[in-house]
Amino acid sequence: MRKFELIAPCHFGMESVLKREITDLGYDITEVADGRVTFFGDEEALCRANIFLRTAERILIKLGGFHAESFEELFQGTLALPWEEYIPENGKFWVAKAASVKSKLFSPSDIQSIMKKAMVERLKQKYRLEWFREDGDHFPVRVFLMKDQVTVGLDSTGESLHKRGYRKLTAKAPIAENLAAALILLTPWNKDRILVDPFCGSGTIPIEAAMMAAGMAPGMNRGFTAESWNHIVEKKNWYDTLDEAREMVDLTVDTDIQGYDIDDHMVSIARENAKLAGVEKLIHFQRRGVEELSHPKKYGFLITNPPYGERLQEKEEMPALYRLIGERYKALDSWSMYLITAYEKAEADIGRKADKNRKLYNGMMKTYYYQFQGPRPPKAGRARGE
Repeated sequence: MRKFELIAPCHFGMESVLKREITDLGYDITEVADGRVTFFGDEEALCRANIFLRTAERILIKLGGFHAESFEELFQGTLALPWEEYIPENGKFWVAKAASVKSKLFSPSDIQSIMKKAMVERLKQKYRLEWFREDGDHFPVRVFLMKDQVTVGLDSTGESLHKRGYRKLTAKAPIAENLAAALILLTPWNKDRILVDPFCGSGTIPIEAAMMAAGMAPGMNRGFTAESWNHIVEKKNWYDTLDEAREMVDLTVDTDIQGYDIDDHMVSIARENAKLAGVEKLIHFQRRGVEELSHPKKYGFLITNPPYGERLQEKEEMPALYRLIGERYKALDSWSMYLITAYEKAEADIGRKADKNRKLYNGMMKTYYYQFQGPRPPKAGRARGE
């Protein structure tokens, strides 16, 4: 079976969560860098990474790396890579994305253009062709430049892994599914514990939690670019991995996962998304404002993505909203609260300093993940989910 070095990009600040996921799948990490984790794996690993990883953005086959401070060095470095081992004569190939940090070459469009020319030149020599039809399977390429070091990867995923296939309808400022999953994985929550999202919007955090509780692989209901690459990954690996994923699903699990929103329309959207994900029976959604936030049981978790006040008309509402969050959280005896926000006065208005504070990027926006930790339940209570 063919061996690869695989690259899994992720949200900045979530590398440790992704590293743990990859290790749990049984693969050896070779590098952890800002926004990505690299590991060794075979054809089966490529399939399993795409289908099982909750916090990755995509899975790339690393084709190579080299130093380049000029476009000539970029051309020659790209030319030296074994493109013919991956791209057939009729393959459609292009540099889908170029990212450059602290490098002399910084123009994405120029980097993409030069690399495409080098790829064509290499394949012309190998296939003895002057022109390529490019009417076959797709082979998108992604390149990272960091301090003039170029890393080139072939994208096996296609549409980002955060697109699980269940979120047909969204809120105004939805949180990406893989970021929502990472926020949950940064907490001690498990399927036996209570989880409430009082600002659930289109339901992403409760749905991701329910999928975890049911053992549902995030990528089992979507397709991937590499599924058609039969010369690189045998079809049997995709079938076997899907069989493995289906066998793990348990929708009979007993959960207490709840999502609240003040907007009736959002609650309807969340329910529909949960239904599309196949976890609607595991979540209770209802219209409820944060001022009504309460729960009769102890030792639960609030995991939420409240408004940040990014829109000008919302900014003046933020202090009162975060004070209310603090008041309602204080009334939840022994609960923990995990809250992602770009609102800089969150701790002051909540009225308590977070036990932990992690800087994350939600897209290009710098946010903070405030972690207010409650006490651990007694062992007997933990077994009952209290």
